[in-house]
Amino acid sequence: MSKRLRAYLITGLLVWVPLGITVFLIRFMVDFVDRALLFLPAHYRPDNLLGFHVPGIGLLLVGIILFVTGLLAANFFGRKLVSLWESVLHRIPLVRSIYSASKTFAEVVLTDSTDSFKEVLLIEYPRKGLYSLCFQTSTNLGEVQSRTGEDVICVFVPTTPNPTSGVMLMVPRKDVVRLDMDVEEAVKMVVSLGVVVPKWPRIGMQEAAQPVSKSNRPKQPAVAKDWPRP
Repeated sequence: MSKRLRAYLITGLLVWVPLGITVFLIRFMVDFVDRALLFLPAHYRPDNLLGFHVPGIGLLLVGIILFVTGLLAANFFGRKLVSLWESVLHRIPLVRSIYSASKTFAEVVLTDSTDSFKEVLLIEYPRKGLYSLCFQTSTNLGEVQSRTGEDVICVFVPTTPNPTSGVMLMVPRKDVVRLDMDVEEAVKMVVSLGVVVPKWPRIGMQEAAQPVSKSNRPKQPAVAKDWPRP
């Protein structure tokens, strides 16, 4: 009886704990973005205009701002304006370093123009015999590749459970193992401390990996030994 009661309690926790965490994180994100409305003058804030608080209106406002900004920056005059703005920022000593690094990182993570953060690798780190998941960030290392005399790639090894922090390593290409899991699956594995493991082999790989036997070997067309002479 006690084992059955314990099983019911655990089943209930498995239902409510993920749901509670999801609701908490969404509410935290909405409340955090709603604080962006504090930058508006008091008489222009939605709470004062409507007379009551609307949860998530800050998130909606930020989404509209991002959409309008992207729409304007995509045309000719918008690109010119952005170029002018960036030229001004590049003339400020400290600001240009921070802005350039932030822009490069955003382009790498948010766009598909490069191969960065598109491939999951496995390397022996922090020593031989211990393996760590990592993400490929760059393959053209210029001086580093020339000085080392090897074909090296740059990888990012995330820490767990926070994958946004980690270490950058430059590893010889021959020492990395490419994995079939995608970036999202690898991030889930890192955040869950290795509890959430992607399924492998993937669908279709089992059939491709099966050895050819007599039963599944494709039939060859029959060839006549003696062809009739003309």
